[in-house]
Amino acid sequence: MDPLQIYQSLQSRRQFLNRSKTGLGGAVLGSLAAEQNATGAVGASHFVPRAKRVIFLFMAGAPSQLDLFDYKPDLADKFREPLPDDVRDGQRVTAMTKGKDHLIQPTMFRFSRQGQSGLFMSELLPHLSTVADDLCLIKSMNTDAINHDPGKTLICTGSQIPGKPSLGAWLSFGLGTLNKDLPDFIVLNSAFWSGDQRNVQALYSRLWGTGFLPSEHQGVAFQSSGDPVLFLSNPVGVSRTSRHQMLDLVTELNQRHASEVGDPEIQTTIAQQEMAFRMQASVPDLTDISCEPSSALDLYGPEVHKSGSFARNCLLARRMAEQGVRFVQIYHRGWDHHSGLPEKMKGQCYDIDQPCAALIKDLKRRGLLDDTLIVFSGEFGRTVYCQGGQSPTRYGRDHHSRCFTAWMAGAGIQGGIEHGQTDEYSYNIVDRDGQKTTRFEDDAVHIRDLNATILHLLGIDHRELTFRFQGLDQKLTGVEEESHVIRKILS
Repeated sequence: MDPLQIYQSLQSRRQFLNRSKTGLGGAVLGSLAAEQNATGAVGASHFVPRAKRVIFLFMAGAPSQLDLFDYKPDLADKFREPLPDDVRDGQRVTAMTKGKDHLIQPTMFRFSRQGQSGLFMSELLPHLSTVADDLCLIKSMNTDAINHDPGKTLICTGSQIPGKPSLGAWLSFGLGTLNKDLPDFIVLNSAFWSGDQRNVQALYSRLWGTGFLPSEHQGVAFQSSGDPVLFLSNPVGVSRTSRHQMLDLVTELNQRHASEVGDPEIQTTIAQQEMAFRMQASVPDLTDISCEPSSALDLYGPEVHKSGSFARNCLLARRMAEQGVRFVQIYHRGWDHHSGLPEKMKGQCYDIDQPCAALIKDLKRRGLLDDTLIVFSGEFGRTVYCQGGQSPTRYGRDHHSRCFTAWMAGAGIQGGIEHGQTDEYSYNIVDRDGQKTTRFEDDAVHIRDLNATILHLLGIDHRELTFRFQGLDQKLTGVEEESHVIRKILS
């Protein structure tokens, strides 16, 4: 008899009970997971989708809506005036400006109407202004968070509390794959060359994690240098044939283990290893832009030639859209401007302005914009009052959660419109009568509503995409507060 078989036949009572316990628990979990997959969707839309895929452009650090999208010309006459108490209305502020003067700071940048729609756009965005008629500016975004970590966690996962699945993971879980050779969810972290390279918060993998969902739905983060994905290349001396033989052997062993203990994560491991093997062939072709015509490269601007740049990542996102990647999230950091905002914003906008416009134009001319949804947002906005020294051309702004601007374009979205409005200080969302409001009925849009709308455009009812965890039917839009689809912006 084989020595391993002898050892297994002589296992102790404790070993037997321990393995039985694990096996029974795994079997129960496997049964629950199978049941959840059957009811939670996996490839089954609740209604006809408008979008097949999403490209989410995340500006980590929070861009200033006052300097980019929310034009407030009357502030020019209020420079250095204190923010009225009835405007602030006891709002919580960060420790950085608590107890300090809150003096009004107008933007130094000019705004002008763009496109046939006449949307006001900042001079910092000359390229994006050329596609103004494709944009829906949501000026009434608001959030519960006032600091970066909970703010980014909330917009990426639907909760300020870490440990919940990310938007891309929910989509992968709910809709399944469009391409068996590439992940459903890819993350591109952008290097930046021109903006603020000092005050930059880290990005953490839980922003594209799976939380309590099966780990196969994890976002795959591409690298800005070397192999696009870690360990993509075979080690020296290992051929693709030997790698395949090795994988076959490991898969056989894992299948045996899975049949013994019934742990669904073993099946996830098998699927991920097989995907990794296929990616060794598909990813190098995907990330090789040498086949792109010069007209396409020129569209994205000179930074497209730098590996890891936002411009290169936007081009890669278009290529991924063509190949059927369900969700691409591009991060661009460096937007946390508590001081020296004007100069830093110029560099940040240089990085993102032309590539954002190019992505829209490129998708449109290839017939992909009709079923590709583009979302652009930070985690919150910036204050109208100054921080970090004040002059007409040198100033900073603190965090602001009550209102900020995001934009959407593409599948199912009306272009050339604004949704919601803010008061004369871009401090509070107001209704049509100019009264402060946080009501969805008055066009206020919480991050939960943004996520509900993204799901809706992909054919998912946000109330129905659930996963049973800790006794609750967990949802991307949460279980405590009501969420709404922003139907006024849909085409």
